[in-house]
Amino acid sequence: MTGRLQNRVALITGASRGIGAILAERFALEGAHVLLLARTRGGLEEVDDRIRTATGKENCTTLIELDLADLDQVDLLGPTIANRFGLLDIVIGNAAILGEMAPVNHIDADIWTQALDVNLNANWRLIRTTDPLLRQSDAGRAVFVTSGAAHGKRPYWGAYAVSKAALEMMVTCWAAESEQTNMKINLLDPGATRTSMRAKAYPGEDPGTVKPPEDLAGIFVDLCVPDCTHHGEVIRAY
Repeated sequence: MTGRLQNRVALITGASRGIGAILAERFALEGAHVLLLARTRGGLEEVDDRIRTATGKENCTTLIELDLADLDQVDLLGPTIANRFGLLDIVIGNAAILGEMAPVNHIDADIWTQALDVNLNANWRLIRTTDPLLRQSDAGRAVFVTSGAAHGKRPYWGAYAVSKAALEMMVTCWAAESEQTNMKINLLDPGATRTSMRAKAYPGEDPGTVKPPEDLAGIFVDLCVPDCTHHGEVIRAY
């Protein structure tokens, strides 16, 4: 690897599997210290083991076991990272849940609320708590994962589609408010990607017909390097 993220500190949510896990490994190989955040300790430890093997290093990761639905705990991330590291250069808002594939008027209220909390409200809290640190970085970078479900007619995708549409507007608003800073803030729509969420949404699909998460890693790196010029954009990886 080229070390394009050398000495950067990067927070990645949903880092225990899928796209987040792949990004955690790639960012570490590019020289970043990676803060891996997910709900499951076991999954985080598995990713951490792979990173240690791939990099040959023992101190390039920090594990954060946290359920993003616990919004008050998200608020504590910024101060905790500041106390531990004194800086934060990169935020990857990757974690999301599908919710219930059902007509809007049939979706269980708790499932609707959980989907909006994890996919939207937690990212709002993440922005609030990490913005001061990203502003202090010489090249603060933030990338949030969106979806094509945010656009067009999406029957039975109600909670997920609504959360991603709102996420896009929220992040582009934040980007517009940050134009006079060193930050570059973008969204990335990965398109059809071989993840467990994709398998849940399309149970009859042959996973071999969609790209693996590894194909996306280079795009995320490009959006997080100090010389990135993209800002306030929705990058579509297809």
